[in-house]
Amino acid sequence: MRILIRTSKTAIWARRIGRIAIPLVILPVGMHHLGLIESPSFFTVAILALVVSALAVLVALLALARLWFSGDRGWGKALMGLFLGLICLAPFAYYGYYAWRFPPVTDIATVPRGELPLLFLPDTAKMPPPKLISPDEQARIFPNATTRIYPLDVVSLFGVVERLVENEGWDIRRKVAPGPDGAAGRINARIVTLPGWREEAVFRVAPTANGAKVDMRSASINAPHDFGSNGSRISRFMVNLDNEVTTLLRDNPNAGQLAPEDDDEPAPSVEGEGG
Repeated sequence: MRILIRTSKTAIWARRIGRIAIPLVILPVGMHHLGLIESPSFFTVAILALVVSALAVLVALLALARLWFSGDRGWGKALMGLFLGLICLAPFAYYGYYAWRFPPVTDIATVPRGELPLLFLPDTAKMPPPKLISPDEQARIFPNATTRIYPLDVVSLFGVVERLVENEGWDIRRKVAPGPDGAAGRINARIVTLPGWREEAVFRVAPTANGAKVDMRSASINAPHDFGSNGSRISRFMVNLDNEVTTLLRDNPNAGQLAPEDDDEPAPSVEGEGG
């Protein structure tokens, strides 16, 4: 007598759903990164991808449980569905962790936001109201996201800031060099994150009585949550700037010398945390 061993239909569906989840996760990210779909549409598709990925894992676990008791075939199909579902859930787990770690904020600045206007063209009309946090909360979560003051002339400091922005690979949309009348230098740069969210970094390099200072703003466009990217970007940039200026002053002692009329005053040290 021949005994027929069936292939579990649940295992087959687990693999099918897992295969569907892969393009649902990958294709929208690529299209959003290239600007082929709008952010609200991307967010909707991302939620759909999350549901399908979770369904693939759920069906795969159900298939494995049935296979254990029934003895049917389909272990490979069920395990493949589980693997594909977990792979697709990994990005959601990653960003879920940062959504839990950081408050829902989309705009961070070292000074009042109105002092560092955004370009965001032509996106301004589409932007929802920014999500903000209090100065005390910002200082607690991003202690390095603060104004930096250095014993450098404004032109030299602006050059350092511009070089760091270029090294980051950010797209500079506007650049205004410091003016001879004491006008501050400004840089607006656009950043595209890996999932395709558009963000903008704004820099102001202004002269002070004994040197120059740098302020920065980083904001997201149409993102419900920046997952800490804006505050982390400012903190990381300011720490890198501290290191660059420290190296410059070490290798070029004359770079920090003040104008002749101020030679009787001691030059201040580099300020700001993270140096």
